[in-house]
Amino acid sequence: MQFGRTDPSILNDIDFKLPAEPAFNKGALKGKPVKQPGFRLGCTSWNRKEWVGSVFPKGTKEKDFLTQYAKVYNSIELNATHYRIYGPDTIRKWKEKVKGQDFLFCPKIPQAISHYSNLVNAMDLTAAFLEGVVEFEEHLGPIFLQLSESYGPSRKSNLFNYLASLPVDLEFFVEVRHPDWFSDPHHSQELFTTLRNLNMGAVITDTAGRRDIVHMHLPVPRTFIRYVGNHLHPTDYTRIDDWLNRVKFWMDHGLETAWFFMHMPDETTEPELSAYLADRLEAVCGIKVPFPGQPSGNTLF
Repeated sequence: MQFGRTDPSILNDIDFKLPAEPAFNKGALKGKPVKQPGFRLGCTSWNRKEWVGSVFPKGTKEKDFLTQYAKVYNSIELNATHYRIYGPDTIRKWKEKVKGQDFLFCPKIPQAISHYSNLVNAMDLTAAFLEGVVEFEEHLGPIFLQLSESYGPSRKSNLFNYLASLPVDLEFFVEVRHPDWFSDPHHSQELFTTLRNLNMGAVITDTAGRRDIVHMHLPVPRTFIRYVGNHLHPTDYTRIDDWLNRVKFWMDHGLETAWFFMHMPDETTEPELSAYLADRLEAVCGIKVPFPGQPSGNTLF
């Protein structure tokens, strides 16, 4: 992810501490833990040839990458759907690759809708996109809409009308990036309140160069975190620790599910930081995720 990337030489000078807990979250978190809170860990692609022999067993063929990925991670931020609309046939083929596994796809709404339509007259494209992704069936996780950095509150009516038109039987999260959504409390409060009224979540993107978007608001008792690391810099690990402490607090107060997606400039390092997160997750929250129980033949960790 290029968004929010900054010069590595200044990473030690950035205040990565997570913001204080918003009072707004009390409307989503009921004050006591649910019986079985969930944690979903993933990356953005399974097509990682450089993982063969480390994350994937030696000799893994490209056609089997998704099946092997789903043995290591329990979800994926499906960015492929951002660049084209896939029909039901392709979606069913992907679904078959993870059959029988506790694995969920989180499709990203196509940029033809999110970036190029102004969210006006986009229902035909949306219907075509949804017709495909619903074929994931029990393997479908939340769908997320990412708006461009130029999409500000001046176009909020288009956004809110579009969101209100989406099916209520599917789960959606929304990511906004224009600075005005966060610099003006009126705009941010209106956004998060609208999402709550629509039973939709707010994506939290944690990246070094845009600390304003680490907003920590929970319109619903679920969170979707897009974490952007920096080549395994020491701050990557302290930031993970901070996040897990916050997730533990949220779970103690009623968070149902945390989605945590790893982004790194060098994709080969994503599994190493994922393994660290999984180890700390069990220690802090008492929750196990597939990492580090990787496929046989893995020698990376």
